[in-house]
Amino acid sequence: MDLPVYTKQQLALRNGQDKPQIWVAYKGLIYDVTESRLWRNGKHYEHWAGQDLTDELPDAPHTETVFEKFKAIGVIK
Repeated sequence: MDLPVYTKQQLALRNGQDKPQIWVAYKGLIYDVTESRLWRNGKHYEHWAGQDLTDELPDAPHTETVFEKFKAIGVIK
């Protein structure tokens, strides 16, 4: 699977505010969470979309299997 590469700046624009897409990164992959009701307006509890959440996941009440619900749409550079 050949995914497009995005910069952190491009990811940051997909925060649910600047552009309609809501993306988050985890372990090098970018996921589109736009359809998730838990990411309404780009915010999920105290987390904001448009960033890499790898270091924040250990504090979450769920495991990384939550990302299986979403499609990986890119790779973070």
